[in-house]
Formats: sequence, C-alpha cells, structure tokens
Amino acid sequence: MPRARLTAMALAGLTALAVLGPAGAPGAAAAPVGAGGPTARAVPAPPPAPGPATTAGSPRVHRVEAFDEAGGIGRALVPAASPFAATPRAEAGARADGSAARGEAAGDGTVTPIVHNGGTGAKLDVVVIGDGYTAAEQDRFRADAAAKWQEITAVEPYATYRSLFNVWAVDAVSAESGVTGDPDRTTVRTTALGAYFWCEDVERLLCVDTDAVDRYAALAPQADLVLVVANSAKYGGAGYNDVVSPLGYSGIATVAGGNARSGQIAVHETGHSLGKLADEYFYEDGGAYQGDEPPEANLTGLTADRLRRTHTKWYRWLGRTSPDGGTVGAFEGGGYHPLGLYRPTENSIMRSLGREFNLPGREAMIGGFYRYASVISSDTPAGTVLGRDGRVAVEPATPATRLRWFVDGREVRALSGRTGVQVADLGLTGPRGARHLLTAVATDPTPAVLDPELRESLTDSLSWQVTR
Repeated sequence: MPRARLTAMALAGLTALAVLGPAGAPGAAAAPVGAGGPTARAVPAPPPAPGPATTAGSPRVHRVEAFDEAGGIGRALVPAASPFAATPRAEAGARADGSAARGEAAGDGTVTPIVHNGGTGAKLDVVVIGDGYTAAEQDRFRADAAAKWQEITAVEPYATYRSLFNVWAVDAVSAESGVTGDPDRTTVRTTALGAYFWCEDVERLLCVDTDAVDRYAALAPQADLVLVVANSAKYGGAGYNDVVSPLGYSGIATVAGGNARSGQIAVHETGHSLGKLADEYFYEDGGAYQGDEPPEANLTGLTADRLRRTHTKWYRWLGRTSPDGGTVGAFEGGGYHPLGLYRPTENSIMRSLGREFNLPGREAMIGGFYRYASVISSDTPAGTVLGRDGRVAVEPATPATRLRWFVDGREVRALSGRTGVQVADLGLTGPRGARHLLTAVATDPTPAVLDPELRESLTDSLSWQVTR
C-alpha cells in the first residue's frame, strides 16, 4: 500500500498504457512503425489525463491502447461496461467493511495469497482477478495467476525486489468457461468480468467491465496494482491507464492467462503505472513534438549534449552500457512523435516487448516500488514496548540492504547488519523500567539509483520502546 510517509501517488502515469505485439513479431522492434501501422487511432497523439472520458449523456469510456497480431499499435476509446459481464447478485449477509457484494456462485470472491511477504502496510499489494474460469477451474486460475507473476518477476528490477510484493488471487467464478471472442468473434460467453476480444473491432484488444473489476478488487486486503487474467490461450491484453479507484489502485492490466508471452504486456504496463514511464515508440505520421519538456523520466526534448550541460533527466546515465542493449544516449523518436523527443536507448521494453528496462527505466521502477513498499518491515509493530526478554526481527528489502541499530539515538555498531536483536544484548543502563528507544535504520545501497532525491526514499526506519 502507499507508504505513510509519502503522499499517495496514482499507480498510473500520465501516458497511455501501451499493449504491444508479441516479442519477435514483425514490426515489434519499432512497434508502430511498419507492420501496416497502427490499428486503432481514435485517440489523438497527446497522452490523456487520468479519469474516464465522458460526454454529456453518453456512457463512460476509457482510453486504452491496442495491438494487432503483426505488432501494429494503436489507441482507442472503449466502453467502461462490458455487454458480456454477468449481472452482480447480492450475497446473503453484507460485508462488515461495506465493500461491494459478489455473486452467489460457490467460492466466488475467495481470496488466496499467491505470494505473502509481509503486512499490507509495508508491501506493494498486487491483486490478480480471474475471468472466464468456472467454479471447477479456480485451481487453474490460481496456477495461471502464479505463472503470470513468475513472468513479471523474471524481469529486472522485479527479480531483485521480489520480497517487496504481496500477490492476492481473487476468484471470480464464471458460469461459462473461456471468454468472448476466443477463438473467433462469433464466440460469446457471459463471464464475471465480461472479458472480450475484438473490443472496438480490434482482435487482440482484451476489454473488461471496469466496475466489475473494482467490485472484486475490493475483496482483497489491499489493492495497489490490479491484473486481470482471462481464461484464454489467445495472445492479447489491454491497459486501462485512466482508471483511478477509491480502493487505492490506478490502472488495470488485462492478459491472457494461458498464453506464455502475455506476461510481458503486464511488465510494459507497470512501466507506466509504477515507473511513470512514457512509451518510447512513435508513429511515422506523429509529426514533430511541440510541447513542454515531458514529465516522464525516459523522454526529453533535449539532445545528449544538452542533457549533459543542463544536468537534467538521465544525464547521470549517459555513456553507460544499458541492460536492454547498447549505450545510454539520446535517440530521437518517442512518445508517439518521430521528431522532437528523445528516448534513452534504442529499444527498451517501453518500446518493444521481450526487452529489458533501460537504466533510467530501472531507476524509475525502483522508485515506484518504494512509493508503496518499505525498505524495512517487521512483524513486531512499531511502538511496541519490549522487556528484557524481548526480541525484534526485521526484514530488509533485499539481501544487500544495510541495517544499523540505534538506542536513544546512538548507534550500536556491534549490531550492524543483524536482522534481529535481543533486548538483553543492548546493554541498557539507568533505572529498571525506564523506557529507551530502539531504532532500526535500513538503506538500500543499489547502484541502480543515481538520483540523489530518489535515493532519499531508499532509507527507512522502525522504532520500538525497550526496558531493562
């Protein structure tokens, strides 16, 4: 959940989420350039602000991105409601927390921890909701959910920071197996979230009913990031960047649960939602960018020389070898414009699936993780009073995290690096029963973050009261 010491920030950035074609597909390396070009261009090039688009007297719509089988990318306005979503039915007995009711099907709304690394207050909580899985197929849904998370966390910096996440699977029981539009557009199924391909006549665009998603997300202990896994092996997905939920999450990503490559879509989309990164691809007919300096960390209107002279954006990374291949510089084309905007590297995951985040992208992603998760956590609540026989254990974000311990503001160097301490080992003095302040300070020393301002968020502390 959002960290208490920071202002809660929307998961979604201000750029539209891109849903890209399969890695290696024709045109994938330079997504919208070639392969016949974009498939849906209903939304103008400037990225939309968050919030569902509406016009007077019209249904709510969302701005999403779509892709075709050949890798061409376009953007479209899609309805917030799905005509294939089952009508929600009130369950017997209202929930004590007042969250939305779920259906009457056995097991509907059951929440299962797929990954549990700690309390929701210290971790980034991912909610995975299934659609098109019947009551008998919920085990398969949970297996698909776990597989998608494995795909996501195989990519850096997720791989290094796995322990920052909790993952909750929410069973959404559908009366029919599979989703509308699979295998073809004549196939119609009524499901819990109403997932369907051929949304707005774009085959690979996998839309859902966003209100239904919100109802099920409300059942999880906390929702910081929401992923919908559809019961389909057909490659497809979508990114709802303008969804801002009162539950605390922003954005919804949809993927096909039975497709081995669809997890890459979710990785790309979290580049927007967590890293606040912009799309690094462009349209040949997008024209020259004429606006102000973009707020995203991976786009600029400045050349490499000007970045270096002005000490802005990714200047600290210039000339370094990037994990997505090549050297960090300033490559023209990005943010949907072929001219006037520069990206850090030739081809990162923000331009093509199957790639890595570039160095500035990794830095932004780590910053995004720590907006929701803490560098240090403990099962012993902060402020707890512990006697001489008490013990405190902490969990650092990564094995490399540096731990220091303080008593009444003075460091106990002999305890440095320990993940647990006994009160009896603190050498407390003074009257018995007098309270002292024990503090653990954790710092993530990762070399993947160079920005001094961002580095400040890589230190956290927890304190307890102790007596001798």
